[in-house]
Amino acid sequence: MTETDSSLRARLMAARDKAVADLLAARSSEGHWVGELSSSALSTATAVCALSLAGKAEHSSLIRAGLRWLAEHANPDGGWGDTDRSISNISTTTLVWAAFGVVPGAAKQYARVVERAEQWLMQRAGTLAPEPLAEAIAKRYGKDRTFSVPILTTCALAGRFGPAEQAWRFVPQLPFELAGLPHQWYSAVKLPVVSYALPALIAIGRVRHHFLPTRNPIARAVRNRLRNRTLDILTDIQPANGGFLEATPLTSFVTMSLAGMGLLDHPVTKRGVEFLKNSARPDGSWPIDTNLGTWVTTLSINAGVELAEAERPRLTQWLLDQQYLVEHPYTHAAPGGWAWTNLPGGVPDADDTAGALVALRALSPSIDQSITQVSTGIVWLLNLQNRDGGIPTFCRGWGALPFDRSGADLTAHALRAWLAWRDLVAADLRRQIDAAVQRAVRFLAATQRCDGSWLPLWFGHQKSPDDENPLYGTANVLSGLATVQQSAVADVTHLIDRGVNWLLAWQQADGGWSGARDGESSVEETALAITALAELSPIHPSSFILHPSFQRGLQWLIERVEDGRCREPSPIGFYFARLWYYEKLYPAIFATGALTRAASLLSPEHGQLR
Repeated sequence: MTETDSSLRARLMAARDKAVADLLAARSSEGHWVGELSSSALSTATAVCALSLAGKAEHSSLIRAGLRWLAEHANPDGGWGDTDRSISNISTTTLVWAAFGVVPGAAKQYARVVERAEQWLMQRAGTLAPEPLAEAIAKRYGKDRTFSVPILTTCALAGRFGPAEQAWRFVPQLPFELAGLPHQWYSAVKLPVVSYALPALIAIGRVRHHFLPTRNPIARAVRNRLRNRTLDILTDIQPANGGFLEATPLTSFVTMSLAGMGLLDHPVTKRGVEFLKNSARPDGSWPIDTNLGTWVTTLSINAGVELAEAERPRLTQWLLDQQYLVEHPYTHAAPGGWAWTNLPGGVPDADDTAGALVALRALSPSIDQSITQVSTGIVWLLNLQNRDGGIPTFCRGWGALPFDRSGADLTAHALRAWLAWRDLVAADLRRQIDAAVQRAVRFLAATQRCDGSWLPLWFGHQKSPDDENPLYGTANVLSGLATVQQSAVADVTHLIDRGVNWLLAWQQADGGWSGARDGESSVEETALAITALAELSPIHPSSFILHPSFQRGLQWLIERVEDGRCREPSPIGFYFARLWYYEKLYPAIFATGALTRAASLLSPEHGQLR
């Protein structure tokens, strides 16, 4: 071993130990991870609008603090992005502009802030006139109205589109009456919003109908008849703490819509207000969601963080306790799945269910009393598989709208979950897994792009065309395919080879990786690339630990850990409807995973790089 190899090995082990220590120190007193999502200008703006329209004097201090935070966190160009590290976009800037318009006196108090926001909007839309501004917002989302219509509704309620008699002409009518159909029909009727947006469909559809009912007498009669029925549905699916999906924007849109109709004392409105009050941060901001506690816990476990033997049973039980063992009242998901959070507003989904299953396997390396719940989770994930072989987020068969379609990253994660337990489950379930793996591999083959990369569903890069992040998608799919290749259930050599070639060619000049071509390298993305290459190393002809690209990337990451820059998160997370976020723990989690897997490639006999 050369002096250079010895030095790199020593630095690698020290960096790994430091990353693990930082991650362990970030646990809650209960022993799991909670994390901290970035504050969001978009969430803060919608919360301010909802509380203002709710019309209670007791909310004034929260409203003032929210406006102050927004004014202090405008970007230099006068607009706002979803996080304080995001570039300005038309959705968030419009919502902040609406917030300064809905609060009496705010536009005058923050005149310069509002003026610069209006200049930014005019540069993007050409004018502040309602019609072209509405068109510019709708253009960003295309056919998916999940978020464009709520933004336009906020503008109408805030008075930014003029008097009520004309403002609502710029807000498309959402067919809220369809929510009264049996839930099994939702995918068949092709709702214009994604599966999780049912509360917005009902509340926003209702407020639009309230102010500007259709001239069609039949449609008007049907909607009038179903007003109470759909409001009852909204009441039934609201979590006990009031927060739909634990999401500030979604809860705000529902709350402001009901308040705008005068339903100030309706239980849904009151619970929504309580959620917003309880989720406000001391600095005046709101996050995009309360937390990703279950998700970051499974990510931390799956990163290979070293846990004391006594801690494993407690974490295992905590994860098992988060599994939904009854049908979910919101999405009607069957028992067996996991959500991203342990809070009441969570909804079972594919990525978090896969993450929990992989984590439980890491915590419980042999069959024990948890196998029944594990098998239920595996079946839940199997039953979610679409006809194309891919895995969607929430609901099978909902179609092509964002987050309802099959995703390459979700499919790869499901592969890891199924194969983690394949040899420990009953023979019949093992056969189902093998068939599902074959279908999933065909999906990944069909979705691999010509250059060898894959696109993810829940992560992006704000400086890439169409906000895409092929680095995140490709790295995660390669990790999933490594599991497939090791299992010998399918031969995926050709997919791996093309993906690896793309990954190595995508490396940035500084040695790191970014989701954008020639973008700024990030800890998260570099760590994911290293993780994928390390996991492939035992089954790939190339010994990646000796590959120059691998070593350059590893040195880049080690340097970030050594000087503390690994604590700086990047806004690569996509939340619902293309909303950006960053998570405080992502850099530590992904760095721990990469460094731990790189360290595992060291020869235990000689301490040398293989």
